[in-house]
Amino acid sequence: MTCVVDASVALKWFIAEEPHGLEAERLVKSGEVLIAPDFLVAETCNAGWRLLRLARIAYEQLERIATALPRFIAQFEPAAPLAPRAVAIAAQLDHPVYDCLYLAVAEVRQAPLVTADGRLLAKLAGSPWAGIAIHVADYRPAG
Repeated sequence: MTCVVDASVALKWFIAEEPHGLEAERLVKSGEVLIAPDFLVAETCNAGWRLLRLARIAYEQLERIATALPRFIAQFEPAAPLAPRAVAIAAQLDHPVYDCLYLAVAEVRQAPLVTADGRLLAKLAGSPWAGIAIHVADYRPAG
């Protein structure tokens, strides 16, 4: 099965002590086809950089994120063609466009969005996108 992953999940693949890190690791090892917008690497590296600045990770961990992350993603979807749809979703949800780009990929590919972003999931509750996203702790790979 194909699923969309966001930076909140991807970061957990590299930071073992993150909450729900085991579930994120299970997902990446499950054989599911993982896809994401092309800016996933930049967003995940930026989150890692913030952890570096807070002295929560070493530079070597951040470097590993930058070099290894692309190997976990089967396909990167270009963000530019998805931007109009993401902007429309963002306006309707009153939520950042970055997150809505993941939702746009999920819509286009008719695949679930697996996330650890509780704020996003709360925004989606009761919206037309409520059924498209699932918390990484609740995701069960097919098979």
